[in-house]
Amino acid sequence: MGLELYSVRDDMKKDEMGTVRKVAGLGYACVEFFATYFSWTPDHAKEMRKELDELHVRCYSTHNGFESFDAANIGKAIEMNNTLGAHYVVLAHPGSAKTLDDWKRVADRLNAANQTLEKHGLHAGYHNHDLEWHTVDGKLPLEVLASNTDKSIMLQLDVGTCVEAGGDPVAWITNHPGRIRSLHLKEWSPKLGYKALFGEGVAPWTKVFAAAESVGGAEYYLIEQEGSRFPEMETAERCLAAYRKLRGLS
Repeated sequence: MGLELYSVRDDMKKDEMGTVRKVAGLGYACVEFFATYFSWTPDHAKEMRKELDELHVRCYSTHNGFESFDAANIGKAIEMNNTLGAHYVVLAHPGSAKTLDDWKRVADRLNAANQTLEKHGLHAGYHNHDLEWHTVDGKLPLEVLASNTDKSIMLQLDVGTCVEAGGDPVAWITNHPGRIRSLHLKEWSPKLGYKALFGEGVAPWTKVFAAAESVGGAEYYLIEQEGSRFPEMETAERCLAAYRKLRGLS
């Protein structure tokens, strides 16, 4: 069980190491760094890995912009992710993709990058938002990506954006066995929107976990919070407590 560190982004701006230590202190076993990590120096990445090892916290994936997948920069992405111990280099957003051809080009870029990444013990991944759940010429963009990418590329499911857009996260997981290797446990409710904490919204969590663990191939979960009625670290603490309660872990 982990935390997408975008959830504590303001704290990360002030003190990266201190924030990671606090997250570990809450009981999170892994973290996911968001795109700002790509501006680190190799030495800083090594310092962060040392901190993670001392805390017994893992980093299985990072979120990235397209720059991490370009030929000119993929070498740095490989170095940084290998230093952090990550398995997946995840594309966090498709940019200005609008047409089906645009989405196919995104798939092509993921495939090309994946061929390079896998030579270094890594794989590409893709993280959805809400736009992937709205049809383009009768097809779901996310289905276009799934159908046109190598099966070794992870499809990281953001549950909250799926639910908000009217998608069915359980059906999506079931229909793409083995590819949903991590999930963002983002909540959504008609009243609170993304300020709803885990368990306060309408996501069918029990069914999501059952599908993710029986057919989805889930390796780890990540709490992600875009907004909240509470301070960032308190939000992370409340979400983890709610997750543990739901799963009978506390």
